[in-house]
Amino acid sequence: MKLNNKRTILVGLAFLSICTFWQMYDSIVPLILTKTFHLNETFSGAIMAADNILALFLLPFFGTLSDRTDTGIGKRMPYIVGGTLTAVLLLNILPILDNGYYRAPSGGKLAFFIVVLGLLLIAMGTYRSPAVALMPDVTPKPLRSKANAIINLMGAVGGIIYLAVAAVMYPNSKVQGLDHVNYQPLFVVVAAIMLVSVAVLFITIKEPVLSEENRRLEAEHPEWNLAEDDGSGNEILPSDVKRSLGFLLASISLWFIGYNGITTWFTTYVDKIMGQGLGGASTCLLIATGGAILSYIPIGSLASRIGRKKTIMMGVVVLAACFLAGYFLTTTFHSINIIMFIVFALVGFAWAAINVNSLPMVVEMCKGSDTGKFTGYYYTASMAAQVVTPILAGFLLRTVSYRILFPYAALFVALSFVTMTQVRHGDAAPDAKRGLEAFEDMDD
Repeated sequence: MKLNNKRTILVGLAFLSICTFWQMYDSIVPLILTKTFHLNETFSGAIMAADNILALFLLPFFGTLSDRTDTGIGKRMPYIVGGTLTAVLLLNILPILDNGYYRAPSGGKLAFFIVVLGLLLIAMGTYRSPAVALMPDVTPKPLRSKANAIINLMGAVGGIIYLAVAAVMYPNSKVQGLDHVNYQPLFVVVAAIMLVSVAVLFITIKEPVLSEENRRLEAEHPEWNLAEDDGSGNEILPSDVKRSLGFLLASISLWFIGYNGITTWFTTYVDKIMGQGLGGASTCLLIATGGAILSYIPIGSLASRIGRKKTIMMGVVVLAACFLAGYFLTTTFHSINIIMFIVFALVGFAWAAINVNSLPMVVEMCKGSDTGKFTGYYYTASMAAQVVTPILAGFLLRTVSYRILFPYAALFVALSFVTMTQVRHGDAAPDAKRGLEAFEDMDD
């Protein structure tokens, strides 16, 4: 059985589109809120946290709704296409309101901006779970770790594309000293990337045909299905599988609490503890991202050899060790150094080992018709953590000490190792191939 790399890359275009958007959203919207509308950090932070809060409800809802959808273009494609078109329309209204407010400030324009921003977040929330669920719909269960590695890589490419476009269009020499920056051209380019990506996906991926092919293949391998028939034709999860799913979702929340605690507060932490500026902190996080990107494909192959659970637990151990090392390095040295760069490269590797395999483990436990629902479960667990950890970590930094950040992250990641030991299902059978044969599954 071989993974169709070309098809997986095309399926990943939806995730590329989503990640391009979020990279821009996280970079530009805070600037607009604070510099154009002059909102303080508390209000701006609350608005920026709204996407994670909405995601807690929208992602599982639309994931489940897409499971029950049946159209001529598939279950997921109506949400991907409709959500993208709506998001692109709303996206391009934001800079118009931004520029209009700068020329003539008014409370009505600010209110309209926030309303459009809320509608945009809802539009994005309608199709993230369906877009991610499309991969398992068209990929056999044993190959989903490899496929998810490619999907994650496509998401990283989307973020890199945005960063490159922004760097070229808005260099420091062009924007330095300006009272106001017109972001309309950047929004148009990002909208074009989103539209082209989803258009290519829609033209090349015939969801109903591919989903049916995958369903037939899985019907030939009943051992892949962990669900059982309840006697009336409905499939249910056995109690032991439900228990594994609960522990797996708990693990996902725990390692996201640890990891996102670092990514959220690291820049401020480095400033307070080491007296270092934005550049050094950003370089560390960039190296971690680069380490993850370089690790995605090898990690997918490794999981097919030793299993998803072992790969995740290896990543958890490395991540917790790196966070402990980060504590000693940042409290011992007064400047960011090569050792820290190496540690953050290992953080990227560890995060790839965890991230590539966790979603496939979740959807491995469901029947094919519930893929969207279980994708929603995954995002509920991860998004809940991302809502909690900025607040919890921020409270501890303020009331205890900034030095607690890395031990805090290491503790929660270590706790995820404990919960992962209780996960008994969702793994793929390790590949028995050796030598050159081990690479055959990565062929087109």
